[in-house]
Order: sequence, then C-alpha cells, then structure tokens
Amino acid sequence: MIVIILRFSFRDTTTEAEREEALTAMRRTATVESTVFGVVGRDIGDPAEGFTHTYSAAVTDFGALERYTYDPVHLAGDDVILPRLSRLSAVRFSDDPDPALVERINELHLEKRARYPEWDRQLDAIPDTRRG
Repeated sequence: MIVIILRFSFRDTTTEAEREEALTAMRRTATVESTVFGVVGRDIGDPAEGFTHTYSAAVTDFGALERYTYDPVHLAGDDVILPRLSRLSAVRFSDDPDPALVERINELHLEKRARYPEWDRQLDAIPDTRRG
C-alpha cells in the first residue's frame, strides 16, 4: 500500500465558496477507482505549523498510483485546488518492500511535471511547499 498525506492551508484571498469547491474536488479525487480509501478534513496537528486541512488517500500498489496520478478526476481537481493553496506539505509512505519504489515514485512525479507544465507551474506558485 502507498499512502499520500497532504497537509495544506488556503491563501488568505481564497473565499469560503472557493475553499469548499477545492475541498469538494479533493473528496472526488480521494474516491477515484484506484484509491482504497481517502479522507479530507481539518488538520488537528500543531496549529503553530500553519496547516488548516489534511488530505489522505491510499492506493494498493505502484500501478494504482499511476492510475491515480493520471485519473481525469485528479487532473481536473488539481486545477481547482492548487491555485488556492498558500502552504502544502506532501508526505508518502508505503509497506511495499521494493527498494526501487521511491525512485519509481519520484520518476512518476517528474514525468507528470514534464507532461503537464501548467500543473508544474501551479505547484511552484504555492508560496510554501514541502515535498517528502
């Protein structure tokens, strides 16, 4: 299993309606065919870290991760979500013992950045982004 955790906060200029639209897009993404589970909600970690919400989704294996990454629902959701974020921290973990898994996931991410330059720009435009 591969689990994705995104902690995030919205830009101060994001309206309540835009926040809800982004959260709805995340909920749709968390339920695409390739996911085992997904959840979106308020972040209940240390408020000093500056995150207000968390997204988590899990997929069974690398093949499911590829499908998740390129799922049309996920791609469309990114266009609604990313421009509204001021802070993003991405963490992944897995119980898959494949020693090449990290490299494969990083290559998948780089491939998506190259394939979708607007997505790449949207990620880079988030003022405070940490990727793990």
